[in-house]
Amino acid sequence: MQDEYRTVARPGTHEIEINRSRFLCSLAPAATEQEAQDFIAAVRREHATATHNCWAYVIGADAGIQKASDDGEPGGTAGVPMLQMLLRREMRYVVAVVTRYFGGVKLGAGGLIRAYGGAVGETLDVLGTRTRRRFRLATVTVDHQRAGKVQNDLRATGRVVRDVRYGEAVTLEIGLPDAEVDAFRTWLADATAGTAGFELGGETYGDV
Repeated sequence: MQDEYRTVARPGTHEIEINRSRFLCSLAPAATEQEAQDFIAAVRREHATATHNCWAYVIGADAGIQKASDDGEPGGTAGVPMLQMLLRREMRYVVAVVTRYFGGVKLGAGGLIRAYGGAVGETLDVLGTRTRRRFRLATVTVDHQRAGKVQNDLRATGRVVRDVRYGEAVTLEIGLPDAEVDAFRTWLADATAGTAGFELGGETYGDV
């Protein structure tokens, strides 16, 4: 797994106009290829009368899935420059759709490449990006008497408590960078006089 990746901060749409053609770029995070395809379908429905709905997406922290479509524009002038812009900005788990309403002036191949790639770049600037980092999930089990202090100490040191469950004991789920696991285990033993349970789980990504 990659240690971290960047994705778009939020879904949104930004419009530019070039030689009377309107280019509306819609961007959204997409956790799976199906989510990306669903987003493309939704934009197509919303802009069913548009001249083109070109798209590109990158799925996987390692950019393992990359797809693009020119949707009727000359080959390589729309979807590919959109995809290249996403990759140049190191974006992952993201889908982009650029909707074009033709304004009557042909832009030529170079103009189309600049327009479609530029629309994606501008929209990324407007919406912003966020970085997500790889964490190990860990479960801490502590008695009720110590649970409040442990939670406060975790938050005071910037740890994200992902879940809290109350039963015979209190179970806290947290995320830890791999490099900090051993130091955390030592800290937890000291903080709870060795009474807390600690169990490592799988890996996930969380906001930095």
